[in-house]
Amino acid sequence: MDSETKYRVVTAFQRVLNRVTRRLPTHTLLETTGRTSGLPRRTPVGGRRTGGSFWLVSEFGERSQYVRNIKADPRVRVRLRGRWHTGTAHLLPDDDPVARLRGLPRMNSAAVRAVGSGLLTVRVDLDD
Repeated sequence: MDSETKYRVVTAFQRVLNRVTRRLPTHTLLETTGRTSGLPRRTPVGGRRTGGSFWLVSEFGERSQYVRNIKADPRVRVRLRGRWHTGTAHLLPDDDPVARLRGLPRMNSAAVRAVGSGLLTVRVDLDD
């Protein structure tokens, strides 16, 4: 399967799955501000808090809608274990996303490696 077909299939599946996982009270969410609408956009993500930062890897890099939103406005919120945290997101194209995935939750990391292309590390510096 070529990368464009893979991207379309995975994103179509995620649209359906994300409707369910966004409603789970303890699932980790990344909330960005829509770059066109200005409305909050919540995306289920897998990652890990390390000290004052939350780390994740975008499976489609700069093609991901939440990454595009971060480029327009890096102020975000992250819901961890049911509690919201504000912060500033940073895109880290020089970081090794495959190495980064080794330190993140296994199930999500395996899925990102399996379906992703153009991986991109994202660090959110939390305010609290």
